[in-house]
Amino acid sequence: MNEQRPIGVFDSGVGGSSIWQEIHALLPYEHTIYLADSKNAPYGNKSKEEITRLSIKNTEVLLEMGAKIIVVACNTATTNSISEMRERFKVPIIGIEPAIKPAALNTSTKSIGILATKGTLTSDLFHKTATEFTQDINVVEIVGEGLVPLIEAGTLDSPKMIKLLQKYLTPMVKAKVDYLVLGCSHYPYLIPQIRNLIPNDIVIIDSGMAVARQTKSILERLQLLRTDVSKPTLKFYTNSEVKTLKFLLKDFSEEISVEKKDF
Repeated sequence: MNEQRPIGVFDSGVGGSSIWQEIHALLPYEHTIYLADSKNAPYGNKSKEEITRLSIKNTEVLLEMGAKIIVVACNTATTNSISEMRERFKVPIIGIEPAIKPAALNTSTKSIGILATKGTLTSDLFHKTATEFTQDINVVEIVGEGLVPLIEAGTLDSPKMIKLLQKYLTPMVKAKVDYLVLGCSHYPYLIPQIRNLIPNDIVIIDSGMAVARQTKSILERLQLLRTDVSKPTLKFYTNSEVKTLKFLLKDFSEEISVEKKDF
């Protein structure tokens, strides 16, 4: 079946574009629409009710644009709201949550670090996953307060960013973690900066590839793949300024369109 409707992706801003890149790499001929809800970023310090309201709003916008599947490219939205979203909408919905399981299963020091938002770390879904897989493991949980606004502003290498990262990563290094889980879809854009601040033997994990594989799997199972090999349309919308999104996606500038849109 040659299903032409797009994959819909949303995040509390520009960070989920790191997830979009993994999806596009795995499914290069799929049409995609990405919503960056930067006006309301970050979601991590909002109430569960507010996060759910915003997630429902974003999903409705994507469905109005014809999305055949929704990818929630936001850890906070997934861990707080995905069950409510799945009850409300008939379309397949894929979430993203911190990759605790692979870190817990592979650690040799029995110590792992998780850098995430407050909204993710305090959610029921995160607590359930962490409890299931980290019984005999030291877990250093750090709230990355202030990182998302700096990424949204495009200031990845600013002194303020480096100072914050040093503050958050130092307790993990002292605890001898050998896996660092990035529990926010914005954070993969900080991997170069993080790599400079931690020992080389610490493995950094994010969930992007797993989400891409799950998206492909569900599209195949439901026979919703686009089988054309012609150039797809790749549309990005933000309800804030377009500069940071264009900067983060500069390698795709000839393929994509980035526009400001109220939603």
